[in-house]
Amino acid sequence: MAHFALVTLHLFAAIMFVGTVFFEVLILEGIRKPVGRDVMRTVETEVGRRARRLMPFVIVVLYSAGALMAWQYREDLARPLASSFAMLLSIKIVLALSVLVHFITAVTLGSRGKLRSRHVRFIHLSVFFHVVLIVFLAKAMFHLA
Repeated sequence: MAHFALVTLHLFAAIMFVGTVFFEVLILEGIRKPVGRDVMRTVETEVGRRARRLMPFVIVVLYSAGALMAWQYREDLARPLASSFAMLLSIKIVLALSVLVHFITAVTLGSRGKLRSRHVRFIHLSVFFHVVLIVFLAKAMFHLA
């Protein structure tokens, strides 16, 4: 039951996080020109404000559940090259840690008033590609042997 609860919490938090990243990269970027600069600035400000309220909680749940699930595979992780499962899980964890660094970087730059639109675009695209790979690896770990 505990494993089911962890997987469920992790999955819901991942849906929230990955969904937000997909929305920002695939939807918001696509409406930038048609809605105009002023409207887009307002939309980005309000989406960012809402995300800053929700994402810390989502990140804590996502990474806590992920760490507890990874603990169950600690023997596999001790030998990451011993199996395709261990190797893919290890890569997934490295990518997830990189996403966390991106998130912390964005929060730090934002709190210092140094987060510029070029930073935001780079971070969003980088995190987007990271989470696409993470989702692929999450499925591939259990199906590639």
